Amino acid sequence: MEYDRFIRRSPTCTRPTLRLLSIDPSLRGTGFAVLDSDGRKHTALEYGVIANPARLSQSACLVAIHEKITELITRHAPEECAVEGVIFVQSLRTAITLGAARGASIVAVARHGIPIYEYAPRKIKQAVVGSGAADKKQVAFMIRALLGLTETPAADAADALAIGLTHFQHRAQLALRKIAGETL
Repeated sequence: MEYDRFIRRSPTCTRPTLRLLSIDPSLRGTGFAVLDSDGRKHTALEYGVIANPARLSQSACLVAIHEKITELITRHAPEECAVEGVIFVQSLRTAITLGAARGASIVAVARHGIPIYEYAPRKIKQAVVGSGAADKKQVAFMIRALLGLTETPAADAADALAIGLTHFQHRAQLALRKIAGETL
């Protein structure tokens, strides 16, 4: 994989920029974010929640998730995608439902040939807040501060933004390792 491949240029910056779609899948409230990064500055272009009402069937929710993710890809043309990885849940029913929502998101991204990266929930919280046991309010507060947002995003949107920042941090660490390996 080419971790240092950047192909866009931000209108306000002469450094190359990477566009990322990040997703926090859930049947009733899938968080999403589209971010740009030049390797130093990260900018949220769009974020929100795909909110599916309780009266909507599971299959209709999955279609709605797939369609919204496809729409975001068409509108923003991200080069990469970051998704929250599989989490441990105590209920088999919850696991199946989360897996289905995750699958609807991943299929939409994979159909466009976009590389997908997965991050564990604890790693995301650790990267953004400094503690793998942080709660949703702490994550949302840090996201607002780190991205310079004027308002605190909804919890699911904040989680998607956190996944994106984790991915950018991961890429930066890989780039540093690559540089260190080349200079030894």
